[in-house]
Amino acid sequence: MHIIPRTAIAFLATALLACGFELPKSSTQCVLGIADDWDSSQVTLRLYQKSGGSWKATGESWKARLGKKGLVWGLGLHPNPSGATVKKEGDGRSPAGVFAIGGAWGYDRTIQKNPKLFYHQVTPRDLWVEDPKSPQYNHTIVLDHDPATKWEKAQQMRQGDYAHSLKLFIAHNAPPHVSPGRGSAIFFHIWRGGGSVPTAGCTSMPEEKLRSMISRINPDQKPLYVLLPKSEYQKHKADWKLP
Repeated sequence: MHIIPRTAIAFLATALLACGFELPKSSTQCVLGIADDWDSSQVTLRLYQKSGGSWKATGESWKARLGKKGLVWGLGLHPNPSGATVKKEGDGRSPAGVFAIGGAWGYDRTIQKNPKLFYHQVTPRDLWVEDPKSPQYNHTIVLDHDPATKWEKAQQMRQGDYAHSLKLFIAHNAPPHVSPGRGSAIFFHIWRGGGSVPTAGCTSMPEEKLRSMISRINPDQKPLYVLLPKSEYQKHKADWKLP
């Protein structure tokens, strides 16, 4: 078996100081998500581009869903407040903060996307490890055989679930610095029940919105996902230089 590299998120390894944090200057594309509060499973998203030092919205905002229990601080590019509660595997909350956006995975052979955006067609042999005890936790693996064990079948990406037939990686707790048990497999994906159903921690939206967003993501712009409750967004907007 081998692990698929996530070249689109290589800049995650850049050291960032907790004091004086701001969005990386190399990032000129951002998906901004604002929720009403920490316990909200509803969020409003909007895509921004940076030009001439200023963030400008590109198109209208749209509605999406978050974890069924709301948000909690995640492990991304941002500094977390001292003593803050941080995401755990299975807590039902979406990670809040600033995250790189990685590649896309889906059932289709091809999708509409930027030529430089990584895309992998998912087969039954593709796994995304969500077992905190595994050394491959929050990594992708391609088996050289059909899944045979209970463990392999539990990690399969393709399980006949249409909501996960197309997704874009959100680099929470992402390689090369993965903390066991701090949350895995966080994506943008298709929502369920026309938006009536929250997620387990991902950000979901209508399929047409997801496909449109993916088609506009440009790896050369080091795209980011900023997800925050309204109060935290207002607190950090100026010093973090948020859209």
